[in-house]
Amino acid sequence: MSERDETKNQHPRVVVVYLLRSGVTGDEVLLGEKRRGLGAGRVVGPGGKREGAETAVETAVREVAEEVGLRLDPADLEARGTLDYRFPYRPSWSQVSDVFVGRRWSGTPTASDELAARWVPVDDVPYDAMWDDARYWLPGVLAGGTVDARFTFADDDATVVGFSGTGVVAPEGHGAH
Repeated sequence: MSERDETKNQHPRVVVVYLLRSGVTGDEVLLGEKRRGLGAGRVVGPGGKREGAETAVETAVREVAEEVGLRLDPADLEARGTLDYRFPYRPSWSQVSDVFVGRRWSGTPTASDELAARWVPVDDVPYDAMWDDARYWLPGVLAGGTVDARFTFADDDATVVGFSGTGVVAPEGHGAH
């Protein structure tokens, strides 16, 4: 890691992967309920912390294999942006996440002790069961867009109180899902 990388941001680096497939009624995304750790009980995409000198793509491939049992070719992952999460009232939760989307893999999704995954129609993504920030940027990413944004969470460590960046839309108009 270069000195510039170390001074750029001290927060842990993580990844999240949204796998998409064509379903009977349109695109579906692989999501799951996180079973343990930060965000337990929330609906998330597969992902996790970068280890050692891993690149973001290497982490994405490893985490998808560990959490949902699918094998990815790194060339099939599309980098869709970066999210900088700030938790002023719980700084240990702050992190920077690389976002990937993929449409090719091998295997069948299987549950792990980390994630119970299932295919969800993109139009029915349960934003109310996810981290609050997802409703601001995930619809655009699932529709083919990118995101480069910072989210700041309130003292409840759950509600977004501020954001800046690109690929972000205020959630009015998304309605309840």
